[in-house]
Amino acid sequence: MATDAPPPQGGTDTSPVQPTTESFVEVQESAEFGELRRTYRSFAFPLTVAFIAWYLLYVLLSNYAGGFMGTKLFGNINVALVFGLAQFATTFLIAWLYSRHAAEKLDPKAEAIKSRMEDDA
Repeated sequence: MATDAPPPQGGTDTSPVQPTTESFVEVQESAEFGELRRTYRSFAFPLTVAFIAWYLLYVLLSNYAGGFMGTKLFGNINVALVFGLAQFATTFLIAWLYSRHAAEKLDPKAEAIKSRMEDDA
């Protein structure tokens, strides 16, 4: 049983025209693409550094501050458990923030660049 779809009827090629290599290089060197990269990096890099620092703090405290991390807050809940759960919460928060940032700032700029390249091709 073949899994490939049959070729389209009529013999006409309906695939979109691809931009040339020179077009990609031109766009990559443009100020608009540079702005898109800056917008992405100004969000992603600081949050990445902050999250890694937060994670390393958790690991270091777990290894070297056992007394502090073992401090009971209420019932059987201690500081280590709260910090561990906060790691998960922080991960989801960053993912949500990035999704919002991308939808508001990155996607419109990327779509404009893509549309212009497709129109020029």
